Amino acid sequence: MTPSSLPILLEPQQLPDNLDSAAYRLVDLSKTEQYATGHIPGAVHLPPGSITSSPPIPGLMPSEESLRQVFASLGHHADLHYIVYDDEGGGWAGRFIWILDSIGHSRYSYLNGGLKAWLAEERELETQPNTAEPTQPALVLNADFTVELDNLANALNGPDTVIWDARSPEEYRGEKVLATRGGHIPGAINLEWTAAMDPQRGSRIREDLLDILKQLGITPDKEVITHCQTHHRSGFTYLAARILGFPRIKAYAGSWSEWGNRPDTPTEI
Repeated sequence: MTPSSLPILLEPQQLPDNLDSAAYRLVDLSKTEQYATGHIPGAVHLPPGSITSSPPIPGLMPSEESLRQVFASLGHHADLHYIVYDDEGGGWAGRFIWILDSIGHSRYSYLNGGLKAWLAEERELETQPNTAEPTQPALVLNADFTVELDNLANALNGPDTVIWDARSPEEYRGEKVLATRGGHIPGAINLEWTAAMDPQRGSRIREDLLDILKQLGITPDKEVITHCQTHHRSGFTYLAARILGFPRIKAYAGSWSEWGNRPDTPTEI
């Protein structure tokens, strides 16, 4: 199997054996202690904190220098095919794929269900850490997959835009407040990120997710903008929409940690 033939959604049994490190990079975005306890053989660890920005808005894209260091450590090059997973069902993996999109790198696959699905099928783990041969990549960031606050505010209630709020219903309703203000962006549709996972199938993406989204009004013909509190949980919803073929999925990376802490942004309860 060649890198270009790998699907964007990769089942555990489809993971090639003895990956060629020149062509593939299996990236583990699990907690550091989980990686040390056991990870998929051959996986290189990428700590989730390395792909966030600094408070108070940690969901923003890391600095270009930080990204260069991350991708240098992964041995990044233009033809490398990333296979990405984490230990929670796809939040961190999805955020990393959003970053890949934002540097114009489209060679990637998500291991469906990640470590949860792998463990549910009692597949082999290893504890030996793996590293990649470092490179010196030149990265060019684009804004094609990201929406800034001002642009989102101007698009509210537009007929061509729908906002997918991946937070919990309690956060959405303003019952759980994690910023100066609670509630949600006006018009946003709430589907918590874990509701898009199938717990009976190792937290894989739900097979009926597209139908669920369409019933809610989150449809592929719209520009879909997803967010949560820090664009971690919405990393998964971004990824799920990409896999489902939504052509105009974007992330509001500032998320509620930006919107809910501004005094001038409209909110609903």
